[in-house]
Amino acid sequence: MAELPLIIKYLLTAFVGMIPIIELRGAIPVGVFTFHLNYIESFLCSFIGNIIPIYFIIKYIRPLFDFFGRWKPFKIIIDWASERATKKIDESEKLQNFAALGLFLFVAIPLPGTGAWVGSLIANFLDLPPKKAIPPILIGVLTAGIIVLTLTAIANGGIQYLLQRG
Repeated sequence: MAELPLIIKYLLTAFVGMIPIIELRGAIPVGVFTFHLNYIESFLCSFIGNIIPIYFIIKYIRPLFDFFGRWKPFKIIIDWASERATKKIDESEKLQNFAALGLFLFVAIPLPGTGAWVGSLIANFLDLPPKKAIPPILIGVLTAGIIVLTLTAIANGGIQYLLQRG
């Protein structure tokens, strides 16, 4: 198979960063191990790809929910998710008072099910305007990226060590 052009590797890494659930947490290792990008290139492409959807989710997810909510299978899921989110938000005064810190921590900890997509959905359910929601999510993505980048470098060093000894 022919070597992919560098721009294609950049775009594919950024695209993986846009995918819900995988996001930057999966895109950095894909960039490093699959496309053989250096750490900085992989980080930057993943970061850019991961932050692109944030504004659109925060700003436009409700009209999409309204549109898809017209069909019963989607309505059931949307109503369930909306009720759960608003119930949790209403119950927790701390969540309302510390929304920015909560969003940051939620997005910054690189675990499955956390990240920019879900953080943006939470911001939408909290009715946070983009101006208040985007900065903590961006800083959270940056922090998660640094953590994942560090873990990727450690894993890569361990793999190199094992290959040299083998």
